[in-house]
Amino acid sequence: MGSLESERTTVGWAARDPSGILSPYTYTLRNTGPDDVYIKVHYCGICHSDLHQIKNDLGMSNYPMVPGHEVVGEVLEVGSNVTKFSVGEIVGTGLLVGCCKNCTACQSDIEQYCNKKIWNYNDVYTDGKPTQGGFAETVVVEQKFVVKIPEGLAPEQAAPLLCAGVTVYSPLSHFGLKEGGLRGGILGLGGVGHMGVKVAKALGHHVTVISSSDKKKKEALEDLGADAYLVSSDTTSMQEAADSLDYIIDTVPVGHPLEPCLSLLKIDGKLILMGVINTPLQFVSPMLMLGRKIITGSFIGSVKEIEEMLEFWKEKGLSSMIEIVTMDYINKAIERLEKNDVRYRFVVDVKGSKLDQ
Repeated sequence: MGSLESERTTVGWAARDPSGILSPYTYTLRNTGPDDVYIKVHYCGICHSDLHQIKNDLGMSNYPMVPGHEVVGEVLEVGSNVTKFSVGEIVGTGLLVGCCKNCTACQSDIEQYCNKKIWNYNDVYTDGKPTQGGFAETVVVEQKFVVKIPEGLAPEQAAPLLCAGVTVYSPLSHFGLKEGGLRGGILGLGGVGHMGVKVAKALGHHVTVISSSDKKKKEALEDLGADAYLVSSDTTSMQEAADSLDYIIDTVPVGHPLEPCLSLLKIDGKLILMGVINTPLQFVSPMLMLGRKIITGSFIGSVKEIEEMLEFWKEKGLSSMIEIVTMDYINKAIERLEKNDVRYRFVVDVKGSKLDQ
């Protein structure tokens, strides 16, 4: 309990410029405040949005930047107002570390849509200091943005659920797509896409993976248990599958045509965009009008949804398909992620890494 006497330092791996190359970086962390949890990081997933940030793809990166927002670790210390967590517990924290707590979104427990939300890195905290992420020895996070990792759920397995997992779970929950028997599509079979297949199958959905080539067909059907596989450039197969899906989760993080996907949706079908894309997307309006179809977006998930998702994952006995790496491999992992050369999520073993060299 209480806080340490002096300002503490920690070591993380930071990008210094848009090359995105990470290297050791020592910086200060705030003391543990009354509502804070001080966490020793054990594992942290690598998300495609980390690439966008370290390479300044969105034009708003600030350096030095320690990325990483799928953080799982051990509680080292808690503030005097913290009652949910205790020293030694395994906890997780995701992309958000602050919000206004007063707006409609915050009052509705969907703080990810707060206009004053604070990102866990590449942002400025309430004390005026830059936030830094989970590719680091330790982090300090307000208790509101910390979740318990359920007993029996391996910490390295839990890490990707804090972003990739809840990113899929949240829209399925919000749009009433959790009932069994629905027919869903997953566009793109990366970190988020593979979670989409697993979650949708666990909900009892018929799942079609849609991809630009057939190179992932075997793994989609055999390893992940998808029911069908469509190559988007195969006109005949796409036509045969027209008007067959209740929803499509679009995880592709680069510009791509939407019309092929829209043609697959039933009346009132939903195309749910999840990839961070910095170029405009195009479609012709009759594609929506003639089927009352909906293009919408969804962004990560709330703390409540993360907690739900973790319990759902444990209850269903699901597992993430991950490749564990140490921090000295991080730049190679990022290079491979850029080429989509990972099945399906890199998770950094921070605890097992030498961070200062």
